[in-house]
Amino acid sequence: MSQMIAISGKGGVGKTTLSALIIKQLIATGKKPVLAIDADPNSCLDMALGVTVTQSVGTAREEVRDRTQAGNTGISKTEMLQMKIAESLVESEGFDLISMGRPEGAGCYCYANSVLKTVIKELSNQYPYVVLDNEAGLENLSRRIVADVDVLVLVSDASNAGIRTLERLHALALEMKLKYSKLVLVINRTRSEEPPEAALEAVATTGADALYCLPYDVEIAEFAESSRPFLEISKDNAVLRQINDFVQGL
Repeated sequence: MSQMIAISGKGGVGKTTLSALIIKQLIATGKKPVLAIDADPNSCLDMALGVTVTQSVGTAREEVRDRTQAGNTGISKTEMLQMKIAESLVESEGFDLISMGRPEGAGCYCYANSVLKTVIKELSNQYPYVVLDNEAGLENLSRRIVADVDVLVLVSDASNAGIRTLERLHALALEMKLKYSKLVLVINRTRSEEPPEAALEAVATTGADALYCLPYDVEIAEFAESSRPFLEISKDNAVLRQINDFVQGL
């Protein structure tokens, strides 16, 4: 049975970088293969992992809709959609990646999303670990595109306003009755060895099971600036050591 790790938070706080580093350490510690799901239409998880996505679930969904409306099919709509979603999977060493792509356009996608949910569930069951890189907020989780998560990771920068956003996201998760087994707060790009006071308050407010404060890291910044895949980060990287602690605690 697979473990679903969902990464969420507001935009620009390093969710994709964190997702890539978690995937790196899952692979390094033998917890593979990993299914990576890029659920952010504005994200670049493929670049962060050093692979290229040529087709997303979004484009597959729209292609099937258009071909079905035109009557240009030789198989059932369900079979075609399942086939196209499977074709969207990018295979690599230690992990596979599927990109959700752009959100729904005009028209009703209720049927397509129902099939998508089934296919994602079937795919996930083939991997011991699944890492879901969400768009800002909890949109994909609220639509129930994926199953309930095992580990919900809420990410913020070190600003007071950012950390308060984590508390609001957690409150929203409770309102939506999202189910998770473990809640982890991650404060990214800190400049002090001591956790921000607001972060400690957020742990108390949310009842989080763990708090990780990741320092600003020059190597990670350089990788981001040059678009180098984070899988190539050095093994003794200070941030990666904390990511390893997180992975070992799964």
